[in-house]
Amino acid sequence: MSTPIEAARAAFEAMGIDLPPSKGGFEARSPIDGSALHRFEQTSTRDIETIVRLATAAHREWRCAPAPVRGELVRRFGLMLREHKEALGRLVSIETGKILSEGLGEVQEMIDMADFAVGQSRQLHGLTIASERPGHSMRETWQPLGTVLIISAFNFPVAVWAWNACLAIVCGNSIIWKPSEKAMMSAFAVQSLMERAIGEFEAAPKGLAALVNGDAPIGARLVDDPRIALVSATGSSEMGRKVGAAVSARFGRSLLELGGNNAAIVAPSADLDLAVRAILFAAVGTAGQRCTTLRRLIVHESIYDEVIGRLVDLYARLPIGNPLEPSTLVGPLVDRDAYERMRAALTDVAAARGHIHGGERIHLGHEAAFYVRPALVEMPAASGPMTRETFAPILYAVRYSELSEAIAIQNDSAHGLSSSIFSTDVRDAEYFLSAIGSDCGIANVNIGTSGAEIGGAFGGEKATGGGRESGSDAWRGYMRRQTATINYSHALPLAQGVTFDL
Repeated sequence: MSTPIEAARAAFEAMGIDLPPSKGGFEARSPIDGSALHRFEQTSTRDIETIVRLATAAHREWRCAPAPVRGELVRRFGLMLREHKEALGRLVSIETGKILSEGLGEVQEMIDMADFAVGQSRQLHGLTIASERPGHSMRETWQPLGTVLIISAFNFPVAVWAWNACLAIVCGNSIIWKPSEKAMMSAFAVQSLMERAIGEFEAAPKGLAALVNGDAPIGARLVDDPRIALVSATGSSEMGRKVGAAVSARFGRSLLELGGNNAAIVAPSADLDLAVRAILFAAVGTAGQRCTTLRRLIVHESIYDEVIGRLVDLYARLPIGNPLEPSTLVGPLVDRDAYERMRAALTDVAAARGHIHGGERIHLGHEAAFYVRPALVEMPAASGPMTRETFAPILYAVRYSELSEAIAIQNDSAHGLSSSIFSTDVRDAEYFLSAIGSDCGIANVNIGTSGAEIGGAFGGEKATGGGRESGSDAWRGYMRRQTATINYSHALPLAQGVTFDL
């Protein structure tokens, strides 16, 4: 098999994209073996000013294009993604360490999002509202918002961008993308494809979509810029607190997709064959580095031993290794920092008298690569390390006796992203989905916490940020609402019966 750098270069060649000269302070590395892939320069202050100025001008022009015309650009971009799915998916896996089927799945998610946005471009509908005044009508419409800044994370380096970018573009906005420093090659490839689509589309103005390379101060500079109407940021809750405060201070708008300490409840009536399979993928997929990763397992005391026994057996047999190998199910952690955070969390587990299955580092001949066996941790109570999100494959398990207790344990988290229950009892499911059930933005029945489809709005509550992206009516977040009242009579009645006559 070729080395990661050889495979990355082959992917760029297959897409017909030329990488810029390898220089600068940001080094793209592959978690597969820790090798350097490419070096990127940080975008200069002067270039950032030019990018924002061009994006502002592009929005003013693009908002005048009919929405279906804007959708045509996204349709053409989606066709390019279809053509290059294999190469781009492989590049994502090389740069993030996720297994190849997940890398390809991420590109498929982009394709699906493009299709959704194209359809949405003909459905940016408002409302007709009854007026209390004779000879008057009211309507609500949605107008393009402005320039949208997209800050994306390493774990889904291209799909989350597509959630935002495809909708923002059909809604008449320009976009600026600041990707994670850990996934700049994937971002460069996608930006190159988007620029190709824009270059082939006469209606698209210069500056409609831009890419900025940089660290946190560069992101902060963009977040503070009053010309940026919406900041859509994906990352940690700590990052979100800073972004949200900075944007609100200038009366801007933010869309935050942050952490998630996600939980699943396994009820006595659960189909255990189905539940265990779903739990396994939710807990160890992407090496536990998803915001929707299952991190807390709450199992009824009557079936606890059987469920844990099955999972311990499966954890011990997980094929861990090079994510490009077809048989691999768990690839590496993204870097040393991720590994150190996992080790620190497991040290806290030992101090809290938790029982750890797995969690050890696996040496595959690359000292700069960090492969681990996912950890299943049996906790004496739902406290301590279990209450904190660690972005690593650690699944904490506790017992419960009553469903109300299980839901209380689940909701006792600073985050509120994803949740699920495994039960064949309709009463359990309806209780879980009721107002006194799960307090998360995503609540699933008989499936895991991860793997959301693009058709539904994605996002969560509390420290998860409250943002919604992707499907349903998430498009409204990229537009401004306008209420209009039209008087088509010759009289001038005032609302609420107010009179004002000289």
